[in-house]
Amino acid sequence: FVYSLRAKLSEELSRLLSKEYCCVKINQPVLIKLYDHDTVSPDELMDSAKTDADGHFRLSGTADEISGIEPKINIYHDCDDGILPCQRRITIFIPSKYVSNTKQPSETFNLGRLQLAGKYAGESRDCLH
Repeated sequence: FVYSLRAKLSEELSRLLSKEYCCVKINQPVLIKLYDHDTVSPDELMDSAKTDADGHFRLSGTADEISGIEPKINIYHDCDDGILPCQRRITIFIPSKYVSNTKQPSETFNLGRLQLAGKYAGESRDCLH
């Protein structure tokens, strides 16, 4: 018996970045992508956005899965990057308590402020996002 779980992330994954915490290129938007992480098949893109002038963004997404979704956010940027090719990619997994199988999530995942000039465990480079 196969069933479809329709899970939705919070409507307001907001305040990822702020002008004070990004880098020298303050006015450059940062690309944020929301994926359902899959171990066997390619990750499924659920939503994407660029940060606004204040560094804020909102994402939400749904995916049909047999066993639920494992959402993650990929942040692509050139902050404190020099002339290196491609963009830095930071991946943040969203805790399962922020995933719901209802139309209106009960909790909002607020990432807060993130200093992109810092170095993060698991950070990589991505040319084809």
